[in-house]
Amino acid sequence: MTVTTAYITHPRYADHTYAGHPEHAGRIQAVWQELDSAGLTARMKAVTPQPADQDLILTVHTRHYLDKLQWVTQSHPETVLLNPDTYFGPHSLDIARLAVGGVVTAVNEVLSNRADNALAVVRPPGHHALADNAMGFCLFGNVAIAAKYAQQAHHLERVMIVDFDVHHGNGTQDMLYDDPKALFVSTHQSPFYPGTGSLQETGRGTGTGFTVNIPLRAGHGDTSYNSIYEDAIWPLARRYQPQLMLVSAGFDAHWDDPLAHMQLSLAGYANLTRQLMAMAQEVCDGKIVFVLEGGYNLDVLAHGVRNVAHALLGDSDVSDPIGPAPDPHEPAIDPLIATVRRIHGL
Repeated sequence: MTVTTAYITHPRYADHTYAGHPEHAGRIQAVWQELDSAGLTARMKAVTPQPADQDLILTVHTRHYLDKLQWVTQSHPETVLLNPDTYFGPHSLDIARLAVGGVVTAVNEVLSNRADNALAVVRPPGHHALADNAMGFCLFGNVAIAAKYAQQAHHLERVMIVDFDVHHGNGTQDMLYDDPKALFVSTHQSPFYPGTGSLQETGRGTGTGFTVNIPLRAGHGDTSYNSIYEDAIWPLARRYQPQLMLVSAGFDAHWDDPLAHMQLSLAGYANLTRQLMAMAQEVCDGKIVFVLEGGYNLDVLAHGVRNVAHALLGDSDVSDPIGPAPDPHEPAIDPLIATVRRIHGL
């Protein structure tokens, strides 16, 4: 069976950049180059996104925040720091709107049955952005907005978001914290930036129970993550029965990432990708969208996204030129999984 994978990206994503910053244009350029050289770009269905309109952005962000970004754009012709870790250039607002548009386009392709699944290679990333502020390299909540779009435009009742970036997706969590139509599941290093994502953060109001945090101490790798997926995330997916899965795909939990301290390998990441695809195949007819978030070793990032594309296209290939973590020892994971299962009634 031929699989149609929608591939959404845009050359303008490289125009948002800042010399010396970890989240620079070279990240996405490395991904583009690897997908091209592996012959994968040509095998996917290229779809050009349009910038998201204000109404869509305002489903999760405040008017005050949008007005502030417009004011900065008009009054500062140079790149400025919105906070100590997030920069904003003269074209950043347009490109951030285009990043949202890219993820929404990917969702639309899948839910309109024009593609079986989708890969959104976008930037700036989104999972730290808050309703009223930029944060952690992120300007708009790309995945949270896409979840709201799926609910509103396609009338979905259940969207499952899995965030395997090494940092907790605090922005995505906040934007959907009281929403039972979105199940948010995050694996992340803890204690670590941004300091959120405890086991006790499970949602608010009617959304209680629909936020699942799995905070991991430094040093967990392929074995631990595999157990988490088998014993916690699979049962969550089967119970929730999502109609669409969105993946915040950050490749900074790799053992050679410069900003974090986890032990995943590229082969381990590929395993998680294929488990998520198998979940989607079982519960929602394969409707899954992978969205680029973090990852700051360019080789890891490029091959990580390449492996996602291979999996989406149905290939068995796994590219791992970097190899396994030098230290095979991982902390015990069973007590944490048992706690997650108890808290969430699995």
